Amino acid sequence: MSYFSRYQHSFLSFVLIVCASLICSNAMADEVNRNDPYEMMKQVSELTFERFHQDQALIKEDPNHLKVIVREEMMPYVDGPYASYKVLGRYLRQTTKPQRDAFVEAFSDYMITTYAQAFTEYTNQRVTFAPAQDFSQQKIVSVGVNIVESGRPDIKLQFKARRLKNGEWRAFDMVAEGVSLLASRQSEIGAMIRREGIDKVIEELASKGDIDIRPKQTRKAN
Repeated sequence: MSYFSRYQHSFLSFVLIVCASLICSNAMADEVNRNDPYEMMKQVSELTFERFHQDQALIKEDPNHLKVIVREEMMPYVDGPYASYKVLGRYLRQTTKPQRDAFVEAFSDYMITTYAQAFTEYTNQRVTFAPAQDFSQQKIVSVGVNIVESGRPDIKLQFKARRLKNGEWRAFDMVAEGVSLLASRQSEIGAMIRREGIDKVIEELASKGDIDIRPKQTRKAN
């Protein structure tokens, strides 16, 4: 379906850096400073690929293990409900609570599958971070990130993170070349809601989230 494939290049860049910046092992979780969005990004970036490399045997046996890694290790650092509500936009008020809950679950599963599939594209990209800014009075901050890959121009991104009531931070959006990922998804999903209704969108997202992860070498060229 075309609305899922548009912005594919930017979205792949997004999931690569999210995976690099937001996953950490439970054993190391206490070392991550969740009260500083800049430090959180840096610290978990140093931890993320350790789990990825440690689980290579499991991933080789079953690529869907990448979903397990993302679900268990990444999603605690992403504000899934907030991101889901942002995507629903003005249609949020037109939904029932059961529909909202179903949408959050379906959208989270869709994101998990997309993140997990992006892991199959990993080729030792390096991540660098812009200098931290004073965030003491801020509720939302942007964290500048570069994805550095030999032989290619740097990919410059900005992550948006929000401060929760308990003082911890969670990521919820990415901006690439001035385009917000959530804003683009909001436009696409909003158009589908207008055409087919929220229940159909939930069904489509759930279907996308249930797709098996395919190793890179087995996928056909488009």
